[in-house]
Amino acid sequence: MKPRRLKGHEAAVTCCIASRARPGIIASSGEDGRICWFDLRCKDVLFTIDLGEQPVSSLCFKAGNEDIVYASSGTKVLCLDIHMVSSWKPLETYNYNKDEINQIAYSSKSNFLAAADDSGDVKIIDTSQQCLYKTLRAVHTSICSSVQFLSWKPWAAITGGLDSKLAMWDFSKGRPSNVIDYGMPEVDGTVSCGNVGQCLNPAFVHSIAVPETDMLLGLHKACAVARGDGVVDVIDLESGLATMKSKNFSQSKNFQSRSKKSGIQAANQATGRNLGKRIQLDYSLGGHTAAVSCVSFSLFGERGKFLISGGNDACVKLWDWSRYFCAEQTSCNNDLILNIDVKKKVNWLCTTTADSENLVVCDTSKLLKIYTVL
Repeated sequence: MKPRRLKGHEAAVTCCIASRARPGIIASSGEDGRICWFDLRCKDVLFTIDLGEQPVSSLCFKAGNEDIVYASSGTKVLCLDIHMVSSWKPLETYNYNKDEINQIAYSSKSNFLAAADDSGDVKIIDTSQQCLYKTLRAVHTSICSSVQFLSWKPWAAITGGLDSKLAMWDFSKGRPSNVIDYGMPEVDGTVSCGNVGQCLNPAFVHSIAVPETDMLLGLHKACAVARGDGVVDVIDLESGLATMKSKNFSQSKNFQSRSKKSGIQAANQATGRNLGKRIQLDYSLGGHTAAVSCVSFSLFGERGKFLISGGNDACVKLWDWSRYFCAEQTSCNNDLILNIDVKKKVNWLCTTTADSENLVVCDTSKLLKIYTVL
């Protein structure tokens, strides 16, 4: 499968996002401190925004107004208006994170922005008031690599980190409601561990994907997790939350006054084990043979029908995960639809809403690669 290559960066591309309001419009960021804007109908980059020497680690659109894009660079989040690219001066700058930011996300239901950083903290920023709203901490003991809001559940966010933990939060209270520790031995007899005896590549959480509201028709309210042991874990969050109701952290009225050590101990005690409906897409099913770096639900065709993952094995996998959740299948042996060898380690990926079913891949080269997958 020969890709189309988009040029504009001078170093590795770290992130890409696809416009939903303008099919075919792609924004990407790189280690060169640059944001590139592409229109797939054109051959060349439309324009670039140079933010400085520090890498731009993550991008996201403002919900409901894709003329506004947020970018994380170092410990800062910058708000940019694409109609002001000639000056590239940020409309707003948020500098609440104390360590390097790994991912930012914007809520589809409110004016909140989340920024996850290397300290393990997540800053929730109220962009309407331009102030810090909450800090989510005392769960992740290492780098917090990913954060997402839940589109169907107000005041809910989910985070993952290189401590192998996946945490769900009520960010209005700054409290975790459930913590899953992938570093703990599996005790759920209904779930097979994809990489039994794994020791060289721990199950760090590198990326989280959550379906948007228009993807949920006929599908469960799920979360996909890209893990360092080569597994893509897909969890029915509603079922998982129901089983953890009796262990909710709201039992403690003094959570915010606890020390960090006590908070970590409490999180470990509430680690979720019984996760309800769940699938693990691993190497035994044709999956990744190295760490999975990113995962995304498809925007083309029947939105959310496919799950796409990229990894350090320089492969991109296309999974028909919905067959298991919707048809009550007991096996996912036929869920791998497509395997693409992209030759380079995959940093990030996204899909477009265009009819051509485009897959956009960021890898360790200086190029964006566009594949037509179906």
